[in-house]
Amino acid sequence: MTGFVVFPAIDLRGGNVVRLRQGDYADETVYGNDPLEVAEAFVAAGATWVHMVDLDAAKGDAAVNRPVISRVAGALSGRARLQVGGGVRGVADAAALAEAGVARVVMGSAALRRPALVSEVTARVGVLVAVGLDHRGGILATEGWTQSSGIGLAEALGMYPTAACAVITDISRDGMLVGPDIEGLTHAAHDAPMPVVASGGVGTIDDIVAVSAIPNIEGVITGRAIYEGRFTLGEALSAVGSGR
Repeated sequence: MTGFVVFPAIDLRGGNVVRLRQGDYADETVYGNDPLEVAEAFVAAGATWVHMVDLDAAKGDAAVNRPVISRVAGALSGRARLQVGGGVRGVADAAALAEAGVARVVMGSAALRRPALVSEVTARVGVLVAVGLDHRGGILATEGWTQSSGIGLAEALGMYPTAACAVITDISRDGMLVGPDIEGLTHAAHDAPMPVVASGGVGTIDDIVAVSAIPNIEGVITGRAIYEGRFTLGEALSAVGSGR
């Protein structure tokens, strides 16, 4: 990738576009029932990447959203790339998403349980693999953020030599619009041997600009702030010079 990337987020649950507050499945807001329409609007606004999370699969339920992901990937082909996380637990899941047209998969819980899986998927599937490092107070969470792994963020950053990037999510800030942890992200990005994508807390354009100024951060994920009209995707892209 070149330049700083703003990743508009689409979180899927039961086929709907939703957002959770602090990863709480009981605290959900539904923003629409047509993920493809939302994705198309993002691309029309200038997005070159779209970030999707399959919340059902992340929690361990069936991959009911896979057909939706495939439809979105197909529709966006040649215009924008799709990054997908949630329930990517092995080679078969990554291969299915790659077959559907997903450009980059995000592996979280499975990668924490077996770090070598990231290298295995990269070699066998040939898809770009990001590691999803979702933390509360620096301790990584797994299984759709429902369990603590006991592994620290700093330790995990050195466990994935073939990862294309690390998607670091501060769960305590996710969906809260309170601003990212700039200091924590700066330390993590400095220590990371791969580029970092920041996630969690974005509430203003200034938040996005602040994240873009951190060395070794290649992009930021934002969802609720766009859905609730805090700013438009076009405004965010313009602010960091990553529009088309």
